[in-house]
Amino acid sequence: MTRKPVLITGASSGIGYYCAKKLSKNSSYQVYATVRDEKDYKRLTRDGLNVLYLDLNSNDSIKECSKEFLSKTNGKIYALFNNAGYGQPGAVEDISDEALKEQFQTNFFGLHSLTREFLPVMREQGFGRIINHSSVLGFISLRFRGAYNASKYALEGLSDTLRLELMDSDIWVSLIETGPVRSDFRKNALKKFLENIDRQNSYFKDEYAKKLESLQSEKDVPFTLGADAVYEVFLKALEAKEPKPRYRVTKVTTMLWFLKRVLSTKRLDKVLRSIE
Repeated sequence: MTRKPVLITGASSGIGYYCAKKLSKNSSYQVYATVRDEKDYKRLTRDGLNVLYLDLNSNDSIKECSKEFLSKTNGKIYALFNNAGYGQPGAVEDISDEALKEQFQTNFFGLHSLTREFLPVMREQGFGRIINHSSVLGFISLRFRGAYNASKYALEGLSDTLRLELMDSDIWVSLIETGPVRSDFRKNALKKFLENIDRQNSYFKDEYAKKLESLQSEKDVPFTLGADAVYEVFLKALEAKEPKPRYRVTKVTTMLWFLKRVLSTKRLDKVLRSIE
């Protein structure tokens, strides 16, 4: 390959958009960005990006996207960056089965289906990179993040298992575990919060009022970084001879990873209970 084909999901805004835009300027890569909506397709196309439609809630869309990508890259793929995802806020007792299933469909099952479309190609060509966008909430839990926590914990386990199963190949699996990064994450979470949580009839009604204020705030939480911080480790995962299994982004992620290793569960719970 003269230019290495890379597919980046969830590229309509935020981290996915930044990474697609930045990497497309690198002459070593042939970048394709995925979006769900026509307006985003047109906007990214005007920005000079190669764009594909992808809806992770649709198996037909997943198959069509992978087929179209491979038709444009001579049947090859160098890397898949599974970046698409969102957070469904709310206490576990207030999350309906339907809301939880929707969370998992996008963050886990759709990602899994798309990855499986490309694994046979990577096996046949003898190389590849699978980079999964996880979170600090993939190894620690916070209140009112149960649905998102569960999806990211599942992703961590799936990625670890896949890495073990691919150890005899030149196909590498990496996780990018981000903490607070500027993106549309809070805006999208707010939408899901309003859609799916019955705030008025919840035990946590009063706390939800504070949560709503936090989701609506445009103020950065402490230690927030820009999307460029994610791009830096994304590029390392692409270019390293032996990519790391995990790349942690933000001081919060590194600190909580350390605390989970050294504190008892009871003591760690006290720390996590103090975080809003």
